[in-house]
Amino acid sequence: MSDLKVWEEKIKEKRKKTPWREYLIWVCSWLPFSYYKNSWFISRYPISNRIKNLVDINNFLENEFSTDYDISKNFFEQLVNFQRKSTLWNILHYSKNENSDFSDIVLSSKNCYLSNSIIIDWLNVLYSFQVKENSHNIFNSTLVWNNSENIYFSSWIINSFKIFYSKFILNSNNIWFSWNLNWCNECILCNNLENKFYCIKNKQFDKETYLKEKKKILESKKSFINIYLKLNIRWNNNWENIINSYFVRESENVVSWLMCYKIKNWRNIMFWWWKWDNENIYDSMSWWTIWNTDFYWVWSAWANSSNIYICNNITYSSNIYYSFHLENCSFCIWCIWLKNKSFCILNKQYSKEEWYELANKIFASMDANWILWDFFPWSLNPFYFNDTMAYLIDDSFTKEEVEAKWYMWRDSEIKVDIPDWAEIVKTSDLVNFQWFDSNWNWHINPEIMKKVIQDDNWNIYKIVPMEYEFLMKHNLPLPEIHWLDRIKLGFKFK
Repeated sequence: MSDLKVWEEKIKEKRKKTPWREYLIWVCSWLPFSYYKNSWFISRYPISNRIKNLVDINNFLENEFSTDYDISKNFFEQLVNFQRKSTLWNILHYSKNENSDFSDIVLSSKNCYLSNSIIIDWLNVLYSFQVKENSHNIFNSTLVWNNSENIYFSSWIINSFKIFYSKFILNSNNIWFSWNLNWCNECILCNNLENKFYCIKNKQFDKETYLKEKKKILESKKSFINIYLKLNIRWNNNWENIINSYFVRESENVVSWLMCYKIKNWRNIMFWWWKWDNENIYDSMSWWTIWNTDFYWVWSAWANSSNIYICNNITYSSNIYYSFHLENCSFCIWCIWLKNKSFCILNKQYSKEEWYELANKIFASMDANWILWDFFPWSLNPFYFNDTMAYLIDDSFTKEEVEAKWYMWRDSEIKVDIPDWAEIVKTSDLVNFQWFDSNWNWHINPEIMKKVIQDDNWNIYKIVPMEYEFLMKHNLPLPEIHWLDRIKLGFKFK
C-alpha cells in the first residue's frame, strides 16, 4: 500500500465516527440559501474579508492563480490565503444554462429564478431546491426528481406530475394535500396509500362523485396553505436498519440520513440518490447523479466521481483532496476552479512523481498536527451560518455556539431595494386581487405583478409573469409567504 493509501484510510476511519451535529456544522454550513449584493451584483457570498476577488459568472473563464506549497507553513493557513487570492464566481453556474442568472448551483437548465441546486434538463423552476433530471414547471418545492412536472408547494416528489401541497409522492399524478403515496392517481387529503385512485381521506369513490367532492374542497383557497402545514412530516420507512433518518426510500443500513433514495451503507448523508453502486459515503451532502464511491466530508458531487476527500462541488473527478469546484480533474490537492487538470497542488502543475512525493509530505505533516481528517477550517467558510442548510436543518444552534467556532452570524436584515414608486400590498389585502366570479371561475388580477407584496413578517416579494401564468392555469391562490420561507417549509421536520 502506498503512503497515499495510508492517509486515505486514516481519513476514512475518522469520518465513520462523526456525530450528526458536527457534520451539520462543518459540511452543511457551506450551502447558502440567501442572496446578497456584493461587488455590484447579486451573489451567493455576503460581503466579508473572507472573499476578496469576486467576479460576475458571465465574465469568468478559469482561475489562473497558482502558488507554491510551503512545507514549513501550516496547511490550512495556506488554504485560507490561497482562497482569498483566487477568483470566485458570484454564483455557481455550470454549462448550458439560459435565463437563470438569479439562481445558484445550476446545470443544463432554463428559466430558473431564485432557486438552488437545479440540475440537468429542467425548465421553469421558481423558488425551489434540488430539482433534477428532466423536471419542469416546479414552484415553491424541494427535492423534485426524475421526470416530474407541474409541482407546487410540495416536497420529495419522484416521477410524478400535477402534485399540489403534498409530501413524499412517488409515481403518482393529480394529488392534493396528501403524503406517502405511491402509484396513485386523483387522490386528495390522503396518506399511506399505494395503487389507489379517486380517494378522499383514504376513502375510494366513483369518478363522478370524487370530482364533485374535489371541486368543493378546492374552492376553499384560503385554507390551502394551512392544510399543507398540518401534513404528516415523516415518511413511513419500511426498510432495513434505518436509524435516525428522515425519508429514506428503498435503502438499507443507514444512520443519520436525510432524504435519500436507493442507497446503502452510508452515514450522515443528505439529498443523495441513484443506484446500488453508491457506497462508502460519509459526511456528505447534495449529490447530483450517476455513480460515485468513497466520499468523505464532501459537499456536492456529480457524475462518476470517486475517492473524494474534504471537497466542495466536484464533477467527473477522482482522487481529489481539500479542493473546490473542479471538473474532470484527478490527483489534486487544494485547487480551485480547475478543468481537465491532474497532479496539481494549489493550482500548480507537477509531474506525477513530484506530486506523489509532495502529497505524502503534506499528509504526513497534517497527520502529525492532528488535522489530516478535519474539514475546511472556519476561516475558509464565507457564509453566514444562519443563512445556510446547517441552520435550516437544526435551528437550535445559537449565535454564541456558532461564533465560538469562528463562523459568521448575520444579525442585520438583508436589505431589499424597493423603488420609491412601488405600491406595497399586504398579504391581508390580497383578497382584493383574487376572487371567484359568478360562475365560480377563479381569477387573479394581473395588476398584482406590478405590486410589491409584504407578508406578516414584513418580508417583501413579487409575483413574476411565469408564476402568475402557473397560478391561473391551475386555479391556485396567490402565495402569502416570502419565497425563501416557502423553500424552508420543505424542510419542516417537527
